[in-house]
Amino acid sequence: SQPPCSMAVGVSVGWCPFFLLSLCCLPCLPCPPSPALFSASSPPALNDSRRSSQPPCSMAAAISNMHATAAALARGMPYSSSGHRSSHRICNGGARAIPCEFAGLRRLDSKCASVTGLRSSLPAACVQTRRLHYRSVQSMASVNGTGAIPGLAIDLRGKRAFVAGVADDQGYGWAIAKALNAAGAEVLVGTWVPALNIFETSFKRGKFDESRLLPDGSLLEIAKVYPLDAVYDTLDDVPEDVRTNKRYAGASKWTVQEVAESVKQDFGSIDVLVHSLANGPEVTKPLLETSRRGYLAAVSASSYSYVSLLKHFAPLMNPGGSSISLTYIASEKIIPGYGGGMSSAKAALESDTRVLAFEAGRKYNVRVNTISAGPLRSRAAKAIGFIDDMINYSKANAPVQKELEAEDVGNAAAFLASPLASAITGTVLYVDNGLHAMGLAVDSPSLSQATAATSEKASVLA
Repeated sequence: SQPPCSMAVGVSVGWCPFFLLSLCCLPCLPCPPSPALFSASSPPALNDSRRSSQPPCSMAAAISNMHATAAALARGMPYSSSGHRSSHRICNGGARAIPCEFAGLRRLDSKCASVTGLRSSLPAACVQTRRLHYRSVQSMASVNGTGAIPGLAIDLRGKRAFVAGVADDQGYGWAIAKALNAAGAEVLVGTWVPALNIFETSFKRGKFDESRLLPDGSLLEIAKVYPLDAVYDTLDDVPEDVRTNKRYAGASKWTVQEVAESVKQDFGSIDVLVHSLANGPEVTKPLLETSRRGYLAAVSASSYSYVSLLKHFAPLMNPGGSSISLTYIASEKIIPGYGGGMSSAKAALESDTRVLAFEAGRKYNVRVNTISAGPLRSRAAKAIGFIDDMINYSKANAPVQKELEAEDVGNAAAFLASPLASAITGTVLYVDNGLHAMGLAVDSPSLSQATAATSEKASVLA
């Protein structure tokens, strides 16, 4: 009743000849009852094998795909037999193509990588090979009987995260939400009230679909969007001019306390809290020209808002949970132009991170960390006015000479939120290509002159 594994061998020969020897040396083990390896849209030659009473040997297929599984695990993405990411939408239709995790399919993936536009226009071969890859990985999970892929992976399945400060598809908050969702977590977001309608409308109309794309080909899913203004703890704190402001019209339950209560009522608990918001109304002013009101506003929105969020959300967090905020190197180094009290606010945020790590750790068994992220060309950062100069400076002087991407910070946040970081708390994690470690700008004209003078002197002495 067991069909020959010639199809699996043929697949290996066609895609990765190196595995032919491995398959020949291994017995063809009986396959456990499982869904067919191939979908209804498979080519006729593959569909023919489904007519047998026994599905194709998924063990052999899994062996032939070991290198693909290793690549998937290296990317930290969970693949399981639980049905998560079951849609298997394939490839990236945007400007940035997703690398094909299937190392043996790079020739076919090159066709996929060149495609732009809607995913429906992808070559059938690319779609089919990607589908085969994910199905084979699921088969491996079924074969080992654990329902999980062996290896070291960031797995947040069954976890729930609340990300405060997502108002568009740019910025670190969005990237963190994507990374957490890609790792299996259910994602809730808090969006600044005046930006809520635009964000929800853009999301529903598909304007964010390209940037919603996750590494496995599916799209970021947000379980619920909550209106949020983290400057106000309770409704009593909201001044009358804000309550009656037309930008807040129609919105309700958007203070920190009210949002925490709504999340508890809707979902019961969370495992991850992310603070990805800041505001300094006088950020373009030097500190000497910053008003008391502007200074305190920056600290309130950028620092105390994190204390308030953790104060109200920590009771909702399951033991072992993780809380993450975002800071900037201006907290400890001079960044001319980053004014209005924002450097002070970031310094306060980092100090609060250490204190909160102790207090929340002892009281709720929750870890508290912050990520010091490098410059990113987000909408919020453009308000400072010199973000392009900061990005160019970073690329010229950081040990790793590349432009920082939002997903770099998103991946770091997913790690901090995972059990892999269960012993890490009270820490500032630098994700800036190493710029924080530099004590001298290597592209400085003064440095160039000094280097030239030293070289000239050495030549004379020689």
